[in-house]
Amino acid sequence: MTTLPRGWLRAGRVASPHGLDGSFHVAEPNASLLALGAAVQLDGDARRITRRAGTDQRPIVRIEGCEDRAGAEALRGHDILALAPALEADEWWAEDLEACRVRDGAREVGRVRRLLALPSCEVLEVAREDGAADLLVPLIRDAVRRVDIEGRMIDIDLDFLGEA
Repeated sequence: MTTLPRGWLRAGRVASPHGLDGSFHVAEPNASLLALGAAVQLDGDARRITRRAGTDQRPIVRIEGCEDRAGAEALRGHDILALAPALEADEWWAEDLEACRVRDGAREVGRVRRLLALPSCEVLEVAREDGAADLLVPLIRDAVRRVDIEGRMIDIDLDFLGEA
């Protein structure tokens, strides 16, 4: 997992140029972070989005300082980072949860592989320490006792999950 600067999230990756004005397609987009005027970073350079078109699945953007097709081509493959919006208490970014250690009290359970959005709620997909099948942990108070992002640890209740 790549460590991102504090307060920034991966918004996508620069893909192919679109037209002649410096616009480009965004691969692997997090469309909610790619709004017109949003602050972004490419290789540590702070810029703003000056154009937003396309769809949420295949957005097209142009950023400050990229004024032609050659400029867009030069950025191809670079990660686009965007300022993270403020979260409420008990809300986390998926990127912050990935690779966190998962425990039930003192008992090691595994590490978060990824966050999955299911129809009823979001769940943590946990790769178990003992090599057993992955454990799905719903992000609800009964299943998750505590999330410590700074300490990279999540405390869960295996009894509630029927796994004790």
